[in-house]
Amino acid sequence: MSDSTTAPASPVVLEAWFDLQCPDCFQALDDVRALREKYGDRLDVQLRHFPLAKHKHAYAAAQAAEEAVEQGKGWPYAEALLARTAELGDRGEPVLMEVATELSLDAEEFDTALIDGRHLLTVDADEAEGKAIKVTGTPTYVIDGERLDGGQSQDGLRERVEEIADRLLGA
Repeated sequence: MSDSTTAPASPVVLEAWFDLQCPDCFQALDDVRALREKYGDRLDVQLRHFPLAKHKHAYAAAQAAEEAVEQGKGWPYAEALLARTAELGDRGEPVLMEVATELSLDAEEFDTALIDGRHLLTVDADEAEGKAIKVTGTPTYVIDGERLDGGQSQDGLRERVEEIADRLLGA
């Protein structure tokens, strides 16, 4: 996802590779929020798409998130959708539209974007890049070229991100 939490010129970039139907990624939002709070605009958290094959609606969810970026609400959309991973798994793509409506996004444009596939290339590019850097599960973080895999366990991930960010920021 090309949406980030700060200006593009931030000194430290944290890529968060997420599957928007992944319950572990929902849990990881607590760490993302804590990192945003601690570092503010010194840390640019970028959401990257890595839809897992086991999650039937993750690929469509990634496309939907890209449309939300286009409409100026990428992170709010991703966070709201992650809060509904079980519902997305049960009910499928109507949940994507419901979240868009709840966030006052242009529902007609949103629906059209999902039908015409205008964000397929962005999602495919993220997925290909993730595979190239050996992302295998979600959440996975990349900071200063170091890949931190949270697909098996998220224990200690935030602390490791903080260690790297502190070093890079000279804190």
